[in-house]
Amino acid sequence: MGSALPVMSGREVVRVLESLGWEAVRQTGSHIIMTKDEETATLSVPDHHEVSKRTLRSLIRNAGLTVEEFVAAK
Repeated sequence: MGSALPVMSGREVVRVLESLGWEAVRQTGSHIIMTKDEETATLSVPDHHEVSKRTLRSLIRNAGLTVEEFVAAK
């Protein structure tokens, strides 16, 4: 099933996505909304102590990345 997903907090996920060109534009409740100029998708990252593996995998896929690319940018 590919690379193992790391256990990460929402803030750590945001930092990795920012390093890949995504920008945190606002926070709505416990979710940080991120956009990227050339992407039509927006990402909603939960600001939790630990993001579930399923949610993290979905965020990576919606960002147009592979798990390997995400882990390498960590």
